[in-house]
Amino acid sequence: MTRKTRNKVLTHTILITLVLIIAFPVIYALITSTLSFKQTYAYPPQLIPGTQLWQNIVAAWNRASLGRLFLNSSLISIVVAIVKIVLSLMAAFAYTHFRFRGRSLLFPMTMVTQMLPLPVRILPTYQLMADFHWINSYYALMFPFFASTTGILLFRQFFMTVPRDLSDAARVDGTSPMRYFFQILIPISKTNIAALFVIEFIFMWSQYLWPLIITTTKNMRVIQIGIKMLLASEQQVPEWNVIMAGAIIAMLPPLVVLVLLRKSFAQGIAMQSEK
Repeated sequence: MTRKTRNKVLTHTILITLVLIIAFPVIYALITSTLSFKQTYAYPPQLIPGTQLWQNIVAAWNRASLGRLFLNSSLISIVVAIVKIVLSLMAAFAYTHFRFRGRSLLFPMTMVTQMLPLPVRILPTYQLMADFHWINSYYALMFPFFASTTGILLFRQFFMTVPRDLSDAARVDGTSPMRYFFQILIPISKTNIAALFVIEFIFMWSQYLWPLIITTTKNMRVIQIGIKMLLASEQQVPEWNVIMAGAIIAMLPPLVVLVLLRKSFAQGIAMQSEK
């Protein structure tokens, strides 16, 4: 075996090992979701898939009414991701193609809001939602997340790389700013749009703290809270096979979105890295 071949084998062995280590929690959750209650508590832990996957999925789906929670999470994640993209595109366009008073100050102030984590904003945001009478509503679950400094920064950096001659030529041809925005800038931003959609969809899908605080009725809960609802009380032994089946259900939509948009997502992230 040559030195080059040995290095190649060693590199692949290390990479495969790291992937298995990182993916082991998901693999173990998938295996557990196929086991029976008795097999879940067997010692040593069983690492061979069982035959109870469908039964566990049905049990998880019915016990926590995951159908309604699944619909809530899907609606919230899709709407927020789309609105964030629209607002980010328009804000980035304004920052890069229009001159207005305070522009140099407004953008840094917008970026400062990124430094305020959700726990810092929970009380004032909750009070605002209460004043609007939006508790237990889709408005409260979606409106606080519509603005995205990450999206504005992403599209602003991309728009700044577009040659100025392109907008000048469009202006000479009599193209209005909004027509230039819709017919030229947006089509060449497809990879960035896909990348931001994946990021924001997964971000919203994984929300737990804010929906837990702002909703009190079961019909307005999200799927992350539904998984918590599958946990038994302190007096009962948790059925980890059912809980893991619920977790597998919750992982499917982000996985599907990532698989469908993986190429555009990778290209969008790569483009930002190059800049």
